[in-house]
Amino acid sequence: ELGRELPSVFYTRVWIPDPEDVWKSAEIIKDYKEGDPVLNLKLEDETTLEYSVGPKNNPLPFLRNPDILVGENDLTALSYLHEPAVLHNLKVRFLESNHIYTYCGIVLVAINPYEQLQIYGEEVINAYSGQNMGDMDPHIFAVAEEAYKQMARDEKNQSIIVSGESGAGKTVSAKYAMRFFATVGGSANDTSVEEKVLASSPIMEAIGNAKTTRNDNSSRFGKYIQIGFDRRYYIIGANMRTYLLEKSRVVFQAEDERNYHIFYQLCASCSLSEFKDLSLSNAEDFTYTSLGENIFIDGVNDAEDLVKTREALTMLGVKEIHQMSIFKIIASILHLGNVGIVSERDGESCHINRDDTYLHHFCRLLGIEQEQMEHWLCRRKLVTTAETYVKNMSHAQAVNARDALAKHIYAHLFDWIVEHINKALHTSTKQHSFIGVLDIYGFETFEINSFEQFCINYANEKLQQQFNSHVFKLEQEEYMKEQIPWTLIDFYDNQPCIDLIEAKLGILDLLDEECKVPKGTDQNWAQKLYGKHSNSGHFEKPRMSNRSFIVVHFADKVEYQCDGFLEKNRDTVYEEQINILKASQVSTGYFWNSLHLLMETLNATTPHYVRCIKPNDYKESFVFDSRRAVQQLRACGVLETIRISAAGYPSRWTYPDFFSRYRVLMTRKDMTIGDKKQVCKNLLETLIKDPDKFQFGKTKIFFRAGQVAYLEKLRADKFRFACIKIQKTVRGWLQRIRYRKIRKSAITLQRYGRGYMARRYAEMLRLTRAALICQKQYRMVRVRQEYLRIRRAVITIQAFARGMFIRRLYQEFLLHHKAMIIQKTVRGWLVRKKYLRARNAAIVIQCFYRRVRAKRQLKQLKIAARSAEHFKNLNVGMENKIVQLQKKMDNQSKEHKTQNEQLNVTNTALGSEVTKLQKELDTLRIRQTAGTQVTSLQEELEKLRVELQEAHAQRKQIEEEFSNEKQGLEQRVEELEKENTLLKKEKEEVNRRIQNPTQGEFHKETRLQVELDEERQRYQNLVKEYSRLEQRYENLQEDLSSMKVFHPGHRRNPSNQSSLGSDSNYTSISMSEVGDTDDTIQQVEEMGIEKAAMDLSVFMKLQKRVRELEQERKRLQTNLEKVEELSKRKEDINADLAYNSLKRQELETENKKLKNDLNELRKAVVDRASENNSSNELQEGYNLLLNQLKGANEELDVRKEEVLMLKTQIVNSTRQSENINHIVSLKTSPPVADRASENNSSNELQEDWVYLNEDGELGLAYQGLKQVARLLEAQLQTKSRQHKDELEALHTQIELLKDSLEKKQEMLDHFSTLSPEALVEFSVQQEITRLTNENLDLKELVEKLEKNEKKLKKQLRIYMKKVQELEVSQATRSRPELTRQVTVQRKDKDFEGMLEYYKEDEALLVKSLITDMKPNVVSATVPCLPAYILFMCIRHADYINDDQKVHSLLTTTINAIKKVLKRNSDDFEMTSFWLANTSRLLHCLKQYSGDEAFMTQNMAKQNEHCLKNFDLAEYRQVLSDLSIQIYQQLVRIAEGIMQPMIVSAMLESESIPSLAGVKPMGYRNRSSSLDCESGGPAGYTLQALVKQLGQFYTIMADHGLDPEISQQVVRQLFYSINAVTLNNLLLRKDVCSWSTGMQLRYNISQLEEWLRGKNLHQSGAVATMEPVIQAAQLLQVKKKTSQDAEAICSLCTALSLQQIVKILNLYTPLNEFEERVTVSFIRDIQNRLQDRIENNQLLVDTKYTFPVLFPYTPSVLSLENIHIPASLSLDFLTRV
Repeated sequence: ELGRELPSVFYTRVWIPDPEDVWKSAEIIKDYKEGDPVLNLKLEDETTLEYSVGPKNNPLPFLRNPDILVGENDLTALSYLHEPAVLHNLKVRFLESNHIYTYCGIVLVAINPYEQLQIYGEEVINAYSGQNMGDMDPHIFAVAEEAYKQMARDEKNQSIIVSGESGAGKTVSAKYAMRFFATVGGSANDTSVEEKVLASSPIMEAIGNAKTTRNDNSSRFGKYIQIGFDRRYYIIGANMRTYLLEKSRVVFQAEDERNYHIFYQLCASCSLSEFKDLSLSNAEDFTYTSLGENIFIDGVNDAEDLVKTREALTMLGVKEIHQMSIFKIIASILHLGNVGIVSERDGESCHINRDDTYLHHFCRLLGIEQEQMEHWLCRRKLVTTAETYVKNMSHAQAVNARDALAKHIYAHLFDWIVEHINKALHTSTKQHSFIGVLDIYGFETFEINSFEQFCINYANEKLQQQFNSHVFKLEQEEYMKEQIPWTLIDFYDNQPCIDLIEAKLGILDLLDEECKVPKGTDQNWAQKLYGKHSNSGHFEKPRMSNRSFIVVHFADKVEYQCDGFLEKNRDTVYEEQINILKASQVSTGYFWNSLHLLMETLNATTPHYVRCIKPNDYKESFVFDSRRAVQQLRACGVLETIRISAAGYPSRWTYPDFFSRYRVLMTRKDMTIGDKKQVCKNLLETLIKDPDKFQFGKTKIFFRAGQVAYLEKLRADKFRFACIKIQKTVRGWLQRIRYRKIRKSAITLQRYGRGYMARRYAEMLRLTRAALICQKQYRMVRVRQEYLRIRRAVITIQAFARGMFIRRLYQEFLLHHKAMIIQKTVRGWLVRKKYLRARNAAIVIQCFYRRVRAKRQLKQLKIAARSAEHFKNLNVGMENKIVQLQKKMDNQSKEHKTQNEQLNVTNTALGSEVTKLQKELDTLRIRQTAGTQVTSLQEELEKLRVELQEAHAQRKQIEEEFSNEKQGLEQRVEELEKENTLLKKEKEEVNRRIQNPTQGEFHKETRLQVELDEERQRYQNLVKEYSRLEQRYENLQEDLSSMKVFHPGHRRNPSNQSSLGSDSNYTSISMSEVGDTDDTIQQVEEMGIEKAAMDLSVFMKLQKRVRELEQERKRLQTNLEKVEELSKRKEDINADLAYNSLKRQELETENKKLKNDLNELRKAVVDRASENNSSNELQEGYNLLLNQLKGANEELDVRKEEVLMLKTQIVNSTRQSENINHIVSLKTSPPVADRASENNSSNELQEDWVYLNEDGELGLAYQGLKQVARLLEAQLQTKSRQHKDELEALHTQIELLKDSLEKKQEMLDHFSTLSPEALVEFSVQQEITRLTNENLDLKELVEKLEKNEKKLKKQLRIYMKKVQELEVSQATRSRPELTRQVTVQRKDKDFEGMLEYYKEDEALLVKSLITDMKPNVVSATVPCLPAYILFMCIRHADYINDDQKVHSLLTTTINAIKKVLKRNSDDFEMTSFWLANTSRLLHCLKQYSGDEAFMTQNMAKQNEHCLKNFDLAEYRQVLSDLSIQIYQQLVRIAEGIMQPMIVSAMLESESIPSLAGVKPMGYRNRSSSLDCESGGPAGYTLQALVKQLGQFYTIMADHGLDPEISQQVVRQLFYSINAVTLNNLLLRKDVCSWSTGMQLRYNISQLEEWLRGKNLHQSGAVATMEPVIQAAQLLQVKKKTSQDAEAICSLCTALSLQQIVKILNLYTPLNEFEERVTVSFIRDIQNRLQDRIENNQLLVDTKYTFPVLFPYTPSVLSLENIHIPASLSLDFLTRV
């Protein structure tokens, strides 16, 4: 840049007229002297031109503004104010920067882009809301905000006047203005007034808009909408007034035009079922919709538009039946247009066919008689003074009458819909102020101008007069305010033109007079105009016509055709056709009255002007036709505003801005003066000699036109001189650097050349020496090789000879060795064969001998087994027990015998009849028995053998099952071990992944984190919406209560139900008595369901009852399952009961025995103590006592097991005998007659059994097998239980490993979001936490051991005390050591961290801790003290199991916190205080809930303080939602405090002095809407913003808010700083410069430094600032070449394409040495980034809130250590 040559010649640039472009730029290439006839010019295409000037030729051309002023957003900021400058500035902004809005003083010029732009979203409305009009780029929202602000500030009604010709975008501009008011002034309650106001737009567009040749959606009527506001400036209603509906369009459309949209919407939807009755079809089938020959509009779906129209009608309260009536009337108009009127032959009359279907549909839809309508459509009634008669009409007259009827019906329908809209928008609330939006035609001139154009232009004349007077008034006020001498400015006054139209005997008056004449015609009216106004300066008669006239309007001359004026003015509708109007009405009179009312309304308000410009007639996007634009600029008064401004002092600078801009022109002496105002005065008096060229105002300097350009020239010359000097210095420095570089290069070349020559000579010497050495070595090698060849030959001959002799000797030794091996093998085989033969003979002899001995021994064992001694040996020690059992069995036998005797006696009594039969039966039985006895015994033996085999098989099967199960369990254990190994490997892999996360996992975790954040944000948005609705509900309740009459007595405060709005309703806190629930149900029945739903306690009791019933059902189901399971295990249970009973009896016996042993031991100890009183012997006695006790316990355990096993065998044998007896009794019980015989047979069987089993071998074998089977089964069950236990342990271990794996995964997720520094820090924290947990575990172990030690010591003291008592009874003196040992000190009761209070003190507790609590009261105590106190009260209520108390305290606490927050909705300190306490109370409910997940970091004492009875999980959810609401309120308060500071601190304050430059500002300078007379508020600096952030952070830290939450608050505030800064940057052209980018980057670095100072750099706040950082870098980088475009694309990743293009379009050079960004460069950027997938939103959403996460942070404080200061006045609380 420094090397770029500055141009040596600077030409003056001018504007000259051009027939195509209106104005063309040129440069003066030759000096001009006054009087010269021509100017030598050079055009932009490098062609020269001699431009004639002089009094008779062209005047001197207009001067062109400097390039630095081109593209200004306010035309009044231009130094030269004239038509070509205005046109060029608008063209540059529209085509190059795509800016459609530009200020022109008080006027907003809006150019229709014919393209949908993304600049009207809600985020744009929020950006402009609350901003001053001069602070942001021009926009319709800025004008609307200015009107809204002035209404609130000045308490004066406002008007926005939107004008322009058809197709200029008036309707869209008015629609967006109303949308702005509906958004920023939304109703205080949900009455949807603002939605109804917006809903009126589609209705009015449907019935009042149509397609024209200039606009597809042209408004064919004017409307003035008044939006009403209350005293709080909320929308309460609206009212609409319409003007001059174009009724002729109903019956006639020009080519390529359409009728009103509603006709085509109905025809497009004719296929709908509800429209079948309308008998409609395609729009081409109807005359009134097909005259324009084009019924379609590109991109418009008429059917969908009808749906929107019907929805809007429904929203405005139009019932469905009324909507159908509207559609019937519209359809009837279409049918009326198709009614065929047939002319008669005479031409004076006509008729309608009786079978005309269209007339039938018309009459049917309107409900009128077809014959009457058919008659009067072709005839009319004439009434004279004498008689009344009917006259036929001609075809033309009948068609005109039909069309007049159609127009009249549509006009009345239009008026009815407008009236109904006004009723829907009307409100009974008193209107405090209003803002009116006027959407009316602009000035129109066509080739043929008729009555409609005359009325439109008349209205624009009135509006232009009001506009001129208002501009003149504002100029006068500005001069008087700045105390500038006021000089009268001559401006165009169009009052004579208005008088020509509306004065007495004016155009309108003569028109009304001619309409009253019976035979008045348009030609007669024209002749009257010629005769009356031919001398007027604003009236002309055309040369070639007697049926037209010319009016000279303020914008242009317009020729009006007189044909049709009278007919349209009369607007006649015959009484016979519709019995509504009794006579014809005059349209101009009605129009004049409504226009007069409108002007009165506008004059009573503060107007704001929007002038819409149509850039071309082809509806092409961003195409600018200069001729059409100039025509409209002249017509809309923009150039008149420029002329008025240019006549005075158009350029205005504040003193600070002038000083900052032109300080370069000042001397060092001037800079020493402290008063900047005086410095500016001195400078201007020095630079501008003519004092009339400027004036010093109170706060501004006023310049005549061209003076700012002169100052800019002086400033540019100064900079140019400085640049030349800098270039000269830099070029000299560069040349010196170049010379030094060349000299250094020459020296280097010489040094290297000399070195090269020396190296060549040295190389030659080395080669010579090397040649000599090579010769010497070669000769030596040749001689040595010959010697070595001879030597190798000799050695080879010697080697072969010696090998031959050695091989011969080796063969001989090998033969001898093989012979020896053969001999050794044969001899060994012979010896082994002899040994085996002798060994086999000895074994055979031993086997025979041992078999003989074994047979003898087996016989002796069988004999011994049958002897009684064997059983005695088996049952040693069991005699007593057996005797007892035998006695028991004898008693039972005696009872059995007694019963048998009774039975025998009874049988004997039966008589002799039975005896005979019994004898015969015995005889037969003896015979049968004798024959079958052997067979039965054999069968029994076979049966026993089968059973034995089955037992063996069963045993094998059991063994196989056991082995299979054992094998399966072992296999399962192996699988579990493998799975455990795999889990360990996965754990190691997870740990490795935690340490070295891959890129894919990082992206996946990032995506999951984003999804989690989105889900969390959706939930928190629901919480926020719930909070808003709850607040709205409370406001409505308050309003309702304020409107109601006061009734004495107690009433429930509606805010008590504030916590009912949560989706997750409260559940039961404890399982209370059922009676309470029954009372609650009765209470619900008495109150009603709706009222009961509003009471929290009733609702919770009902829910508690439901939970009780559910738990009772589950309990009964569980009991049923247990009963079924117990029924299956009944036999096992009986066995266990028997075992337990025996065990209990045995234990009682052993207990008695141990007592006896203990008494004996005590006696022994006492004896030993009496013999020896020394402490050593006492200790030995005590040790002996302990050893004996230990031995006795071990012996006791052994005896218990033996006894239990024996008793179990006895019980089993007893059961077997009982079973046998039971079977016998069953066999003998059935018939009484057979009992004796069966007893005899059983005795015989028993005898046979004894005979068969003489030695008892079979029975013993069978019993042994059964016992073995039972033992194996018991062992199998034991093993199974062991394996099950092991399996469960392994499953438990697997679950633990899975939990550990999940925790590791969570840690992995957390690690992935951390930076390397934070990862190291977190790892250290985790290691500290792990060591702390291990330390806590060790402490718990130590405490357990200490408890055991204390328990043992206590037992020892008891024993020692007893021993001492025995000693005291025998000894004469006591021992003080023993006295001290047995002395036990009573410890005072500890404080358990609970606070008790009475129920009636609950209100006082809440009042002291919440309602009246001030943060400074507890500032010197433990942070979050109120939360700890409340939780200790909750703990006591839980301790006493009082669910009502817990429920009441928590509900009251939540409601009280909400009330405090509502009362302090703008207090950051109070909100932060309660956010900290609410989150701490939530953490306490988690920490002491008893849930293991929250107890991992608790101390042992804290675990003892856990809640015992209630689960408060749902209250935790409520507190979590409340914390989210408080957090959102805290962020909202902080953002509200910071909002006014951000723009000033980040974009306007000079953090780097003298860097920012100031450009000329226009009428809309910054803060123009503020009252700057007193200087206004001082701008905020970056230090103030940083200080405010520091205060926020300090307050949160002092209140004990969790650091994680504080970091999230800071992150959200930094996002707000980014959003507000970037949005202002995107909407302000004056800050898009290189210097602002430098300032902005410096300010961001200061904020980053503050984050690092507060250790908040890991909070993610810096990442939220990335868009504005990249925007600052974009302002600073080069923007010229394709490489620069590539760099910008790679740099600006956080900015959208729309934002990048917007910044590049707004980029403004502050000096002429900077280059503007070219259009081609911007197109290059767009082409490179067109494939980027992104959001097309231009502005950042300032209301976006990051989802907040409340991490669980348990308290390290123990509740018993918390001290309650006396200053809280909580004496009614009792420490428990």
